[in-house]
Amino acid sequence: MFIQIRKRDGRVVDFQESKITDAIFKAAKAVGGEDRHMAMELTLLVLRTLKEKYNGHIFSVEDVQDMVEKVLIEEGHARTAKAYIIYRNQRTKIRDARSDLMDAVQEILKETSRENANVSNSPSAKVLQISEVASVNYYLNRVIPEDEAAAHRNGDIYIHDLAWYGKTMTCLQIPLGRLLKNGFDNGHGHIRSPKSIKTAAALAAIILQSNQNDMHGGQSYACFDTDLAPYVKAEYKRQEADLKKDFATLDMEIPSEKLEQLVRQRVEAETYQAMEGFIYNLNTMHSRAGAQVPFSSINFGTDTSWEGRLITRTFLKAYERGLGKGEAPIFPNVCFKIRQGINYEPSDPNYDLFQLSMEVACKRLFPNFAFQDASFNKPFSEQGEEVAYMGCRTRVIGNVVGPEVTDGRGNLSFTSINLPRLGLRAEGDLDRFWSLLDETIDVVVKQLITRYEVQSNLKVRDFPFLMGQRLYIDSEKLGVHDRIEEAIRHGTLSMGFIGLAECLIALVGQHHGESSAAQDLGLKIVAHMRARLDEETEKRKLNFSLLATPAEGLSGKFTAKDRQVFGLLERITDRDWYTNSFHIPVDYTLSAFEKIAIEGPYHKYCNAGHISYVELPSAPQHNLQAFESIVKAMYDADMGYAAINFPVDICKRCGYNGVIPRSCYKCGNDEITRVRRITGYLSTLDNFNDAKKQEEANRTIHYKLPSGCCP
Repeated sequence: MFIQIRKRDGRVVDFQESKITDAIFKAAKAVGGEDRHMAMELTLLVLRTLKEKYNGHIFSVEDVQDMVEKVLIEEGHARTAKAYIIYRNQRTKIRDARSDLMDAVQEILKETSRENANVSNSPSAKVLQISEVASVNYYLNRVIPEDEAAAHRNGDIYIHDLAWYGKTMTCLQIPLGRLLKNGFDNGHGHIRSPKSIKTAAALAAIILQSNQNDMHGGQSYACFDTDLAPYVKAEYKRQEADLKKDFATLDMEIPSEKLEQLVRQRVEAETYQAMEGFIYNLNTMHSRAGAQVPFSSINFGTDTSWEGRLITRTFLKAYERGLGKGEAPIFPNVCFKIRQGINYEPSDPNYDLFQLSMEVACKRLFPNFAFQDASFNKPFSEQGEEVAYMGCRTRVIGNVVGPEVTDGRGNLSFTSINLPRLGLRAEGDLDRFWSLLDETIDVVVKQLITRYEVQSNLKVRDFPFLMGQRLYIDSEKLGVHDRIEEAIRHGTLSMGFIGLAECLIALVGQHHGESSAAQDLGLKIVAHMRARLDEETEKRKLNFSLLATPAEGLSGKFTAKDRQVFGLLERITDRDWYTNSFHIPVDYTLSAFEKIAIEGPYHKYCNAGHISYVELPSAPQHNLQAFESIVKAMYDADMGYAAINFPVDICKRCGYNGVIPRSCYKCGNDEITRVRRITGYLSTLDNFNDAKKQEEANRTIHYKLPSGCCP
């Protein structure tokens, strides 16, 4: 009857009526039918109707499917028609997903996505991102329940690191001290405990890289100074023995004081070189398909032993010196822990290290500062468990099912809420807003549990280093073929949020930097989210926590989706980004101390992680007193984790550092590396995505340095 048909891509191919029969019979079987002969009769009716309508003209696949639906309904086969429509919709979704996937692959082949500012444009990076796009497609269409997937697609929520949804977990505070003491195996034989500080530092870098291959997020050391101090001590013994042997060979005696002086000089030199090598390794040693170096962080500053202090001091000196031409090291993220009685006051034993940390931060942006005396950190510090952060802001300490410790634990996954959308949907009705917020929290909790169940079914053998080397708490109880739930139940499931400022503008016309009423409402919103998650923690015995989302790629995604729905709204969707978490909008003018006072109260609610910044016009290298006043204001505002930003421009030819608007002042070169903080960690400005570039360009200055204080 018919010879040809037009496919969806426009090609004209041979017509096969048996495909209509197969589709009708498959739909009938789905509702209990078994009569293929009836399917053949219905096919003939479809063909007759097509002939009447198209009269010899070539019709399309969609035309045939429309006609099948019509005939099934008119002939009284409603249940079969419904099954056929569902099947057709499913096939359409699969085709659309494949088309979207191919479009995404085509874009990546031109240039890698800049959703992550530390991913290069290398061939391996392209392969990694293509595999991630395919994974996202698979999880959204085949694994995640439809209501959760729809909420993500629509922009109500955002499931972070979706490409890794069912493969692994986010991050870990690695128990470095235990691994170095007992040795470990990274797949090619056992590595014994080191006997020198250089070897210990090299192994510390290798451990970060090895575990990065098992996880998609950050890798961190909570007590870098304390964990490496034993190997400074071992280095001292080694150098002392070598010197004694050398002098004995020369048949010479050396006074004990002189011997100690020489040994210390050698140990200090070896330790400096070890720290220098560690920094070089973390900026050159790629993992994750060669696309990026490990997302590494270290915490230190509170070990008062000679050995621990030496680790902190030499690391800071090496970090300040920079890489080969004086370039700023991007990794590791450096977190200096501040604590009364240890390093906060001039009379404290490590106050000199606090001063040094600020001198380095005045040049390199790092260290950031982790305040152990914050109201929500101090209870743990008083029990001997200092709170460590990962560079982007992650904090893991509370534990409803086990010990409240940092080492051996991390975040399992996190999902963020689009707060501005809730504010816009409420249309100024606060009762409506609270209802929408609770509904969205319910979706996020459900989604986090769904993902947790998928992660829990992974096996120890899926994580050769992370679980195989017993990095996670309780993983030592598991066999190679066991599920990992007993270990990862100690991790955290985090709900994040973005755009509190825009949400408040939608609700009351002002953000929290503009009025005390908006500030009160902002605190109530964030406190409510935290309270809901605390309830879920007690109810489900899982560690739910609230995260001040580090919005990098997400910042522009939510905005673009909301602009399509709500249009261009002044101060809400009229920019390319939403404001990071609870921060004051970057383009709003206020002083550093005002910003600190407003943002400080939010830290205690965001128990999964938080960070605040202030912006300076340039490196404050000649005004350490001003820098310290800002850090101490952050401490007094009950912040947990904070940093100070300024431009770091570096000439690629001569290594000159400073603010370089166009070409280098020293050599005239116009090839300039521009290092900026993006979401807690550092990157070069040319790697920022478009939304974050716009956000960075609009950052206002919060503290103007005295005239003549900067180079």
